[in-house]
Amino acid sequence: MRKRMATSPWKEHLNELNDKCLSILMFTIKSMKKSKNIDALQLELQMVMEQRIPEIRNIDLLQTIMKHFGKDAPGFLKKAFENNVLEKLHCLTSENARCMFNTLAVVNYTSIPILDSCSKKMVATIHGTQFKQLNRILLACCILHYKNVEMFSAIESYVTSFINMWSIEQLILFLSAFEILRFRPTKLMDIVAENVIKYPESLNLKELMIIFRVYSHLNYVPKCQDQQFFEALSCSLSTYLPGIYNASLLRAVYSFCILGYHPQAALNHLMQKDVLSDLLKPDDLNLKFNEMMLHAVYVCLKVDGHSFSKPAFVLQTKSSFPIAMKPIEVQEVLQAILGDKSMFRHKVQLEHGYKAEFEIKLDAERKKVLPVTETDDPADLNVQRIIFLYTSESDFCLDMCPRGTLAMKMRHLKALGYRVILFSHPKFQKLGKEEAVEFLKEKIYSADN
Repeated sequence: MRKRMATSPWKEHLNELNDKCLSILMFTIKSMKKSKNIDALQLELQMVMEQRIPEIRNIDLLQTIMKHFGKDAPGFLKKAFENNVLEKLHCLTSENARCMFNTLAVVNYTSIPILDSCSKKMVATIHGTQFKQLNRILLACCILHYKNVEMFSAIESYVTSFINMWSIEQLILFLSAFEILRFRPTKLMDIVAENVIKYPESLNLKELMIIFRVYSHLNYVPKCQDQQFFEALSCSLSTYLPGIYNASLLRAVYSFCILGYHPQAALNHLMQKDVLSDLLKPDDLNLKFNEMMLHAVYVCLKVDGHSFSKPAFVLQTKSSFPIAMKPIEVQEVLQAILGDKSMFRHKVQLEHGYKAEFEIKLDAERKKVLPVTETDDPADLNVQRIIFLYTSESDFCLDMCPRGTLAMKMRHLKALGYRVILFSHPKFQKLGKEEAVEFLKEKIYSADN
């Protein structure tokens, strides 16, 4: 059991206050200068509220009290709050449900039962919800790492159905939150892209950078309008080139390259020696990230068939595509399928700094496994070289579409002559030995992969 504090001189007086007065007191001491007395009073308030919270019937007051405690609220108070709310889920109003997302975010407490219930209420009563409320809900989901595709889809549908209600700034903020949540609102993204194509000059640099991040991370370009979209973005970016920060320029070009487009004016600016020198300063806190992005840009220019030359100034730029430690079980399963360790390679270094977990080689008809050597030519049309990449949940959008960096890697490896097989190690670990063998067999020999 939790150790109780000795009785303090304040406790008797605190017990005399009603819940609303205690809430006002908590709000007041939040703005007071820290001291031993204030800290002791806060601890006493926590003890008193532990007893009070289960009995509070007013859900608005309950949420207000918890927000006063904030993210530093002790676990026992968060649990008491959760239990109280769970008892009242059936009588929550739509406004209660909308506010609950923000309350949970303020105290940094992810209660899935409460969030699921509030999401259902939100979906059922979404019409008439204002921008600030919708945005707060999405930002709360970001803080709580809560993903609910049904609610996200309902918000997208509502926003796009009443598209004239929102400014372009508001639409971009919606996209920004959805990207953090790994949700691809394709209809909304098409609408924003159309606006960009029509009015590229209307975007400020901050909005432009958000668009770069969203579309590249979510690996999405508008159907049938990809070239117009890219050209509009490139045109808009060009107007900011004289004063743009070098780091922002690199992120913008990197985003373009992830999507397979190479903006000539921005590339010319990026490849200037003084710009590269600034990005690669040894004391730059973002040096490794800058090196990774620059390397990716150069690989895109090379593999995607662009004629841009890699400047000698950055020939020493190193790749930063990590390879994770791999479990022995996968090797054992591959050996069971292929019959011999010589029929596959482990921890394989590929072209342009890319790496793969495993590599095997099949004949062109995918019937016979062939020995793999480091000197094999991936462009040989008589064989098919297969590489295995481990992935994590964060590598995919919620609709299981590969996110930007993974999609770029797959595009490049395919262009280099490889067939890519993705699989998740946590899911693989849950399989029994026979299931794992069948799983990998299907991945290797299936014509659909």
